[in-house]
Amino acid sequence: MSDSGGFDSHPHVALIPSAGMGHLTPFLRLAASLVQHHCRVTLITTYPTVSLAETQHVSHFLSAYPQVTAKRFHLLPFDPNSANATDPFLLRWEAIRRSAHLLAPLLSPPLSALITDVTLISAVLPVTINLHLPNYVLFTASARMFSLTASFPAIVASKSTSSGSVEFDDDFIEIPGLPRIPLSSVPLAVMDSKSLFATSFLENGNSFVKSNGVLINSFDALEADTLVALNGRRVVAGLPPVYAVGPLLPCEFEKRDDPSTSLILKWLDDQPEGSVVYVSFGSRLALSMEQTKDLGDGLLSSGCRFLWVVKGKNVDKEDEESLKNVLGHELMEKIKDQGLVVKNWVDQDKVLSHRAVGGFVSHGGWNSLVEAARHGVPVLVWPHFGDQKINAEAVERAGLGMWVRSWGWGTELRAKGDEIGLKIKDLMANDFLREQAKRIEEEASKAIGVGGSSERTFKELIDKWKCNNNTH
Repeated sequence: MSDSGGFDSHPHVALIPSAGMGHLTPFLRLAASLVQHHCRVTLITTYPTVSLAETQHVSHFLSAYPQVTAKRFHLLPFDPNSANATDPFLLRWEAIRRSAHLLAPLLSPPLSALITDVTLISAVLPVTINLHLPNYVLFTASARMFSLTASFPAIVASKSTSSGSVEFDDDFIEIPGLPRIPLSSVPLAVMDSKSLFATSFLENGNSFVKSNGVLINSFDALEADTLVALNGRRVVAGLPPVYAVGPLLPCEFEKRDDPSTSLILKWLDDQPEGSVVYVSFGSRLALSMEQTKDLGDGLLSSGCRFLWVVKGKNVDKEDEESLKNVLGHELMEKIKDQGLVVKNWVDQDKVLSHRAVGGFVSHGGWNSLVEAARHGVPVLVWPHFGDQKINAEAVERAGLGMWVRSWGWGTELRAKGDEIGLKIKDLMANDFLREQAKRIEEEASKAIGVGGSSERTFKELIDKWKCNNNTH
């Protein structure tokens, strides 16, 4: 983009992320991309964060991008007992939503646009409408998941009974213009109409048509049919444009060197090309002790070399529980000759880009799946909660990976070691998946390259925001 015209001609975009690393990471990567496209950027964050990892991530980002203006959003006191939820991230989303009417002073001097987290849009939208400020949504999951979220209010209305309850009388949810979604893939919390998550899900779903657009960390080759249907208004009439801006690239500060990453990379350097399966279930998920043992047994029975990242607690941060306490002495002894097990933070981008890594066992978090797509690594998706089954379906349809529908969901989760071992073997020996993954890697590179679909989308947005400068 041309740098002429002076600083004031550049769009000024503010971003307000929500709680959780799965939401914060794509926001910071989007902010960095906007800086690289010569936008002025303001980042609005709430303190204290839910986890130390979030606080550190924001701090590292602001140090790496001093040109970004940081503003703190001070929330009203919030009694968690007043909400029908216990999850700390849901409670933080609700606390932000209840304080949203206090945002207005932070949205000045005049901005070209605000980009709001999907979990907050229904609360923030009235503020921006009052300020005549364009409001865009960053949707932090797949376009396929967005198709469900956007159409869900109409689906619920069609299934409501005279008593006010919602009854789903078949095994699938029909999505206009797209293949139907199995009811078993819908996030469990959405099905509890009295839960805080379900209430917010509906309110946010109703708000998309009032926003100015929806940004998604995806690209044409990964979710072509879904993106075409969404932008063809076949899913929801009156839906604003859906902008595929992915794959969003890691920020420079995320590529920091540390002893644990150096150890991992040194170990990978000693492994044959494409021989290692990388196993990680994200920043929040910790498996039960029983499931951890089964996974370890499965990795051993697969005969594959492996890099396994384990967690001991369900939080977005490191915990102090020792690796031996999580795995047990017997399993630790068995695996030391076949794989490397770590419990530290891992530079996933460096791992997935390493020549030795030939497969990825993932929980199905969208950020992780897009990273796998960008590096051409086939995925065995093992969904655990939330949007992960729907993300798994999107990956399977794209040809990037596979998933096992019988491995349970939520509290039903349990897969035996021999089953896990067989599926990992299948993943690592599947030439078709490997070829498809490499094709998707090439398409991802094209999308963000000069003249690529995502790069053109960024320029289209920036041109719109430039026009907004002239109206303030």
